Amino acid sequence: MPARLVAALLALLSSTAVALAQQPPAIELQPLPPLAPAPPTPRPPPATPPPPAAAAPGPPAMSAPIGRVFCEQPVSVRLADPDAVTERFRPFIGIWSDASWTPLLCAALIVENVAPDGTATILYVFGPMGSNARGPGGVLQGTGMIRDGELRFQNSDGSQYAFRPLYADLDGRLTTPKNQSYRTVFKRAP
Repeated sequence: MPARLVAALLALLSSTAVALAQQPPAIELQPLPPLAPAPPTPRPPPATPPPPAAAAPGPPAMSAPIGRVFCEQPVSVRLADPDAVTERFRPFIGIWSDASWTPLLCAALIVENVAPDGTATILYVFGPMGSNARGPGGVLQGTGMIRDGELRFQNSDGSQYAFRPLYADLDGRLTTPKNQSYRTVFKRAP
């Protein structure tokens, strides 16, 4: 009897090993690579000192606050004057909406301002899709970085977001901490 039991155990272990060997290899998703530091920009020598009466430039002119609702979340939006933003960052300034990462999750992005170093002041809005849907929603206020034509930021749970201009829209990518990836297009809102 013990010999039969040992033989049955060996057969069971052997079949489990064969089944495991036949499994396809797991595919690991890679997180977005960290942003490379911006190369230092050399400062040109000053041509002539400004006249004593000249005032230092202040922050860019901002629009009056506009009340909007995205993804069932009310927000107050203030946008920088595009002419006050470095030309290569102008395509990012604006309100981007009508996006959904999944059939149940709505999203909008507001890029209020971009500093000369590429630091973007943003509002990220999310919520359930449709007014009758239930689920979490909110408005995240923070900063992102624009490097190599891409706006990137990360939220407190580790989700990583990346946006590139796509004609008049923004092509968005989301990677969750569980390495789930989503892609959607954010439309320019009036």
